[in-house]
Amino acid sequence: MSKSVSVIVTDDLDGSENAETVSFSFDGAAYEIDLAKANRAKLEKALAPFIGAGRPVPRGGARRDGRRDARRGRRRDGSGRSAGRRLG
Repeated sequence: MSKSVSVIVTDDLDGSENAETVSFSFDGAAYEIDLAKANRAKLEKALAPFIGAGRPVPRGGARRDGRRDARRGRRRDGSGRSAGRRLG
């Protein structure tokens, strides 16, 4: 006996069929939502000015502000703290 299983992905907002999963991030949290073409277009239109004014972040979300490199340097020299840090 054979069995056939169909999965129908529906839009999380309006329940329409033929939706696709859309991933996005905001304020450090990652989200996924299933959207049909019409609602995906609404989301893209709403985000367009913010995406246009924003700057891309490398995959993994690492910022390029040097803090990671500074921590690595402290670990390498074995001190665990920066040379300019005062104790007490």
